Amino acid sequence: MTAATAQVNGITVGYEDAGAGDPLVLVHGHPFDRSMWAPQVGAFAAGGWRVIAPDLRGYGATTVVPGTTPLETFARDIAALLDHLGLDRVVIGGLSMGGQIVMEFCRLFPERVRGLLLADTFPEAETEDGKRVRRDMAERLVREGLKGYTDEVLSKMVAPYNIEALPAVADHVRGMMYGAPPEGAAAALRGRAERPDYGDLLGRIAVPALVVVGRDDEYTPVTDAEAMHRRISGSELAIIEGAAHLPNLERPDEFNAALDRFLARVMTKA
Repeated sequence: MTAATAQVNGITVGYEDAGAGDPLVLVHGHPFDRSMWAPQVGAFAAGGWRVIAPDLRGYGATTVVPGTTPLETFARDIAALLDHLGLDRVVIGGLSMGGQIVMEFCRLFPERVRGLLLADTFPEAETEDGKRVRRDMAERLVREGLKGYTDEVLSKMVAPYNIEALPAVADHVRGMMYGAPPEGAAAALRGRAERPDYGDLLGRIAVPALVVVGRDDEYTPVTDAEAMHRRISGSELAIIEGAAHLPNLERPDEFNAALDRFLARVMTKA
């Protein structure tokens, strides 16, 4: 596993590059960093994939750019990183905000997508009330930092029963959130407030797709995942029992098994 940096689009991007083989790109959510994919990077790099997990602009080891970061900017950063690495077509997946960034990547660069993982995410544009909430939260994060916000929402990110049963997972999530740069997280919130609706895009997806959701996810409930599954022709749906918004961390074995089956299917369509 190699932790590296690249100079792309005027910023420094930190990323993991592990394993060898066909490329699998994993995009983290808000307000996390690439370490949220550690169970997947290790497993799939050992399983014959080249796994690339970047820190998004404003998070982790990647440059913080205050202001507003639209989903398009995140998607173009990923494309520029792939160009830097000499990679054309990839299987790409994201969780929560990362899933929305992946949808934007599909909108901009459909020819580069070989397979698609959408985890604990949803395609709709923000409501007017939602825009206000995200903008207000952005100002709060800049003003206060992320500790108070983290303490309020941790039990939605990780199911309460897993906070108790899996303290190392809860500590990892809490640490990512505490450590997120406030200006970077705020810029993402402002940009996400203005995201487009990806509903029509889902109907145009012509590559293998996997929709995953934690059974007890309050942010993006199972009904959202089922609706996405219906809109993407030929997609698979995996509901991970015993997990909330971060099934890849809360139930990594079950999440990885679903992803492994899906990737095997992608390979048959190579």
